[in-house]
This record gives sequence, structure tokens and C-alpha cells, in this order.
Amino acid sequence: MASLQDRIVGAMRLQVSTFEEVEHDATATSQAAMVVALVGVASAIASIRWIGITGFVGGVVSQLVGWLIASGILLLVGTRLFPGRNTQADYGQMLRTLGFAQAPGLFNVLAFIPILGWLVRLVVWIWMLVAMVIAVRQALDYEDTLRAVIVVLVAWIVMVVVTVIFGMMFGLFGLGAGMMGGML
Repeated sequence: MASLQDRIVGAMRLQVSTFEEVEHDATATSQAAMVVALVGVASAIASIRWIGITGFVGGVVSQLVGWLIASGILLLVGTRLFPGRNTQADYGQMLRTLGFAQAPGLFNVLAFIPILGWLVRLVVWIWMLVAMVIAVRQALDYEDTLRAVIVVLVAWIVMVVVTVIFGMMFGLFGLGAGMMGGML
């Protein structure tokens, strides 16, 4: 069993073997949660001058809640709408692979750099998207990457629709943006 650090590096390197390993290691769920929380901290550090301490805590919590919700939506879309021949997955497997797919987000801490911050966030976002496709492909035991790309796109559309609906509902009470920020 690899260490947390080895798994983070493997996920950042987009190593399929790392995603396979965490998919099948039920004890890695807490490690995946730690990766997600650390990514939330890294992003919050880069934005601290704009978000303050309340936003810092809210950002980390939103990151974790978004991960929990996104994992469920990806699992449902992947197993119900687009199952492959060998698709057998559970929520824990999706949580673990998707959690480690966020590992490149640790570099968001560098987004505080003036002028380069937007570029850092763009590169990290693309990197995380590629890692997410690999994570979904491995968690759902797909034989082709295109199916994983489709699942990620459809799940993203579902998440946007859910976010808009909840945002409108809670917006009536002034709660929408804060509660739904971590889902996008």
C-alpha cells in the first residue's frame, strides 16, 4: 500500500495504477477526504485577501460537500445512464478516485501570484479535469475514455442545473450562493 504522499504524486502524474489502487482500497477514503480538504485550503489561501476567515472555512467545507455530491452524481450518471460492460462501482470507489483526482488542485496555492494567478487556476482546472476523467474511467471500469468524458460532461450539466435550482430556491432567503458555491 502506497503512502498518502505517493498517491498524491501518482494522481498528479495521472498514473492509472494510482487510481486503480485507491479504487480498491476501502481504507483510502479518509485519505481522499484529506486531499479534498487540502485542496480547499490551498484554494482558500490563494484567495484569503478577498474571502476572509469566514470564506476560508466556508471554502473548505464547500469543497468537501461538492466532492460528496459530485461523486454521487457521477456514480448515478455512470452506472445508470452510461454503464459499460464491466461497470461495477460503489459510492466509496467513486469518492476515493474522485478525491485523488483533485490532487493537482494543491497547486492552486500559487494562484495568489499577481498576474499569473489566473493562469495557475486555468492550468490546474484543466489538469484536474483530465484527472477526473481518468478517475471516472477507472472507478466505473470503462474500457474506453470517451464514455468517461461523456459521463463527466453529463454529470457537470446535472450539477449546474441542480446548482441553479437550489440557488434560485435559497436565493429567496439570501442563502443560495453560499450554500451552493462548492458544487461548481
